[in-house]
Amino acid sequence: MSTDPKQMAQKAAEELRSRTGVTAYDAALVMGSGWAPAADLLGDADDEFPSVDLPGFLPPAVQGHSGTVRSVARGDKKLLVFLGRTHLYEGHGPDAVAHGVRTAVAAGASTVILTNAAGSLDPKVGVGTPVLIADHLNLTTRSPLTGATFVDLSRTYSARLRDLAKEAEPSLSEGVYAAMPGPHFETPAEIRMLRSLGADLVGMSTVLEAIAARELGAEVLGISLVTNIAAGLEGADLDHQEVLAAGRRSAGDVGALLAAVTDKL
Repeated sequence: MSTDPKQMAQKAAEELRSRTGVTAYDAALVMGSGWAPAADLLGDADDEFPSVDLPGFLPPAVQGHSGTVRSVARGDKKLLVFLGRTHLYEGHGPDAVAHGVRTAVAAGASTVILTNAAGSLDPKVGVGTPVLIADHLNLTTRSPLTGATFVDLSRTYSARLRDLAKEAEPSLSEGVYAAMPGPHFETPAEIRMLRSLGADLVGMSTVLEAIAARELGAEVLGISLVTNIAAGLEGADLDHQEVLAAGRRSAGDVGALLAAVTDKL
């Protein structure tokens, strides 16, 4: 079996088409920690199955990531929804992280919507607030690209898609997302550093997927749901269970936002 990541994505896309009967998807959504209940508001799944049934996908290793693929028809749009993702800290490398979005683009998705749970570096942007990602800091020290693959990332997160999201919810703000390797949460000193670098949000995902999607020509929308205030800003201990609980509490609002955005595509 080929180990080339793009060929593996093509094989996964072929199996996906065979299972769902969908020739080409309009958009793909990757649901971050705690976001899974929001996916229910996109509509009933025409098909749903474990992601490991597709070539190249790994079993879920993080609570809050079910490792499920849904095929959803919403109006005249075909949506591919990933309930969960592979994180870099799981130790499988950047290609495993990027495999979902590469499969989605190979299956026709020209729009990729990446969601995540994030810590807020501004206590005024509180828990339960969705924030559009305008740019990122890749502090993972890794990339899904190899060789002389020079991809322009000056417009990684589509201004057009952010405008569509603001049409759906005018109160949305934008911020810079800093991706850290994890799996530990950051120290207060690291949070002070990130603030000095211009970050507004911090998490452990999304940027490698965004880079891979842009290499393949997909338009990217990134949305963070604030699930905690970053270390040292409020004095509370950080806990993954609280991250998941915050996502569940906000599921209705963020699900409605995703539904409205996909309707405008």
